[in-house]
Amino acid sequence: MDVPDYFHGYSVVGLVAVVGVLFVAVAFGSGRLLRPVVPTREKMLTYECGVDPVGDDWAHTQVRYYVYAFLYVIFAIDSIFLFPWATVFAAPGYGGATLVEMFIFLGFLAVGLLYAWKKGVLTWA
Repeated sequence: MDVPDYFHGYSVVGLVAVVGVLFVAVAFGSGRLLRPVVPTREKMLTYECGVDPVGDDWAHTQVRYYVYAFLYVIFAIDSIFLFPWATVFAAPGYGGATLVEMFIFLGFLAVGLLYAWKKGVLTWA
């Protein structure tokens, strides 16, 4: 009985999945067998960016760092929309409409950036 080529694709995917799982299992197993296990007091300390923990376990963090991260995410999403737009813009029949749509989109982002600038979020002080 011949197996159709349709199922041959599934067998290749299944084989790659099994090989991948075996590779990860062998890597983790060999790491567990080969690594030295010597627990010391220093190894059990909390590690934070190479700085020894000093003082209480509660520290205040400035909110502006989160705002910078949020602004970065906004402009990263902006670039995600700009690259496909640049490829479609050159296609015949899409130039004018996509140009107007992209300027509307960039206008919304500019209003958000202007708002952040007016609120003083973008000053490093």
